[in-house]
Amino acid sequence: DRASLVPPQHVGVTGCLSPSLPRGLVAEKPDESLFFLDTGSEEKDRELNQGREKPLRIDLILQPDSKVPPPKDILAHQVPNGKKLKRKQRLREKLAERGVVPREQRLLQARRQKARPATAEASHGQGAGAEPAGGFYDIWSDTNPLDRPLAGQDAWFLEQTKKQRVRRPARLEKKPSELPAVEVIPAGGSYNPTFQAHQALLLQAHEVELRRQRAEEKLERQLCFPTAAEAPTQETAFREQCEGLLEESGDEGGKEEVPDEPPAPGAPPPLAPLREKKTEQQRRREKEAKFLEARRLGEKAARCRRQELFQLRSIRLQVKRREAELLRRRRARLAKRRAEATKPRRLGRLKYEDPDLEVQLSTELAESLRTLKPEGSILRDRFKSLQKRNLIEPRERAKFKRKYRLKYVEKRAFREVTL
Repeated sequence: DRASLVPPQHVGVTGCLSPSLPRGLVAEKPDESLFFLDTGSEEKDRELNQGREKPLRIDLILQPDSKVPPPKDILAHQVPNGKKLKRKQRLREKLAERGVVPREQRLLQARRQKARPATAEASHGQGAGAEPAGGFYDIWSDTNPLDRPLAGQDAWFLEQTKKQRVRRPARLEKKPSELPAVEVIPAGGSYNPTFQAHQALLLQAHEVELRRQRAEEKLERQLCFPTAAEAPTQETAFREQCEGLLEESGDEGGKEEVPDEPPAPGAPPPLAPLREKKTEQQRRREKEAKFLEARRLGEKAARCRRQELFQLRSIRLQVKRREAELLRRRRARLAKRRAEATKPRRLGRLKYEDPDLEVQLSTELAESLRTLKPEGSILRDRFKSLQKRNLIEPRERAKFKRKYRLKYVEKRAFREVTL
């Protein structure tokens, strides 16, 4: 039965089912439209099959079955500024017929002619093993040919006329953070983690959640309303109001000191006591005492310096202790700087907060990759990484704030229907 034919496959050397089956019932089609001859030679097959080629089955499946042609995409054939480009092309063709060279090409040819003598001199000076002279040069080297017209000119003039290249600041070479761009997750967060690694990650997540819970409890304790036993009474309120108003006297006998009476407003101020003038003998004795005191201090300092010769061992030990202390402080400062280099800085009004750990419980671990559920978001992870590496400041989603209050108006047509 022709209706029960199998898909196209090799039947033999002489006949095969044609892959390009015609439409309609197979039982009503002639054999010439259903089969083709396969002799093993492409030329003979093309002659016997009247030039019909054997398309692949996959190509026949991908061919459209609809008789309606697809709509033509007009935008795909449109070119921006197409009319303008066509006019320019026609103008170039007319100028080329007249032998006129456009201005852009003339400038390019003049630039090439100026650059030829420089390249020729460079090629004569090259050795046998040097690179070929094809106009190649290092734009960052000191012998850059583009910088030759600027040689010998004033640096201030070049800076003000924007002809000199701006030097890149050294601060731009330093990264804002030493953290890597992509941090590797802990071993417990992998697809098939070990028991120890997964338990360590669970413990870390438990500690984070415990700290968060303690902070919430502390805030609740600070904001909670006092109980009836802790509520203030009238006595405690009166005691707080009188705090610092009453001062206890320090005299045991109860004696009160009588303050000095202020002078009358019209009385003259009291005179200062007159100092007696020193005699020559008193001046001489003071001078001798100062001289003796200075000599005594000098002798004491010289004696102490002589005694230090016998204390070299203890002084050396003190110097070593001082150097060890300075070295310890220096190492502590360096360790503190390294620790702060990996921490996010305060760039804005918000403080950086670490994202939640992406961890699955022991009962949530997947047995295969097909049942594995994704954790977290790549976009959120990259956004937090930029904040942690001090590239952007910590941000929060902008809140929509309505400028004007909504006004509800009942339309006349709706009012008529409701009535």
